[in-house]
Amino acid sequence: MPAYLDAAHQQHINQLHRTWTARTDWPTWLLLLGTYGAWFALVHATPQLGQGLSVLLLVPLITLWMSLQHELLHGHPTRWPWLNKVLGYAPIAIWYPYTLYRDDHLRHHRDSELTSPHHDPESRYRGRRDWEHSSPVERGVHWLNKTLFGRLLIGPLLALGPLMVQQGRRLRSGQGWAMWLCHGACVGLLLSYVQAQGGLSVAGYLLASVLALGLSMVRSYHEHRPAAEPQQRSVINEAGWPWRWLFLNLNLHLVHHDLPGLPWYYLPRVYHQRRDDWLQRSGQFLVRGYGELFQRHGWRPIDSPRHPWH
Repeated sequence: MPAYLDAAHQQHINQLHRTWTARTDWPTWLLLLGTYGAWFALVHATPQLGQGLSVLLLVPLITLWMSLQHELLHGHPTRWPWLNKVLGYAPIAIWYPYTLYRDDHLRHHRDSELTSPHHDPESRYRGRRDWEHSSPVERGVHWLNKTLFGRLLIGPLLALGPLMVQQGRRLRSGQGWAMWLCHGACVGLLLSYVQAQGGLSVAGYLLASVLALGLSMVRSYHEHRPAAEPQQRSVINEAGWPWRWLFLNLNLHLVHHDLPGLPWYYLPRVYHQRRDDWLQRSGQFLVRGYGELFQRHGWRPIDSPRHPWH
């Protein structure tokens, strides 16, 4: 029986949801306050730190912020989506309006459509027709994107380019104006505030946000694969503690997809209680840390960019 349907395991999960920690969600509140505090402190300290060091420190902080936004859109730390939106709306990562990220990501959680280039908004695969009509240069770019170092180098461009094209079409059709005007105004205020503190230019902050987007793609590089069974499309990555903290345990991606309402700090406990069951459910889709991916697939494609059946 699948791990998440096992009666004893389900009882354990229900007990976790009833704990004082889960009901108050104090770890998420603490992390939220700490992240905001660290961001303000770093921006204020940039004249002393210098632009280079400030950019380097901002990269993991912005990456952590994106992981935290992911928690908020999944119903933490409050039961009210509007309040979670307020808490996570600040465009610290610049590029994605919270509303757009939330709506696209929740569509991604339709597990029956995972990896489909036509239905999964987070798919990294190309459909048959798109592949057949692409040029050799385009195909080479997508093959490069299937290596981990390639993903770090060109992944942000491949994410932001189609986003701008798609959202530009929506705006021309009269849709999304309120979202983008509000997001643009918030970005303008944030960058003005950053520049007013001295020490960090707008260009420097934008560079940090692009680098953070690239760093976040280490997690998404191989968290899904095409498979006949939907539950075998999400990875179990037994990553080390720096990565686990940076990605808030989303390396245990199958556990998250099966239990999207489970808070980040309980994912390892639920996984390790029944590790063998989770691995069986995943079809042994196991990676033993991100170091393994860098070693094996730094410059070697992990699979084909063309989806095998779409």
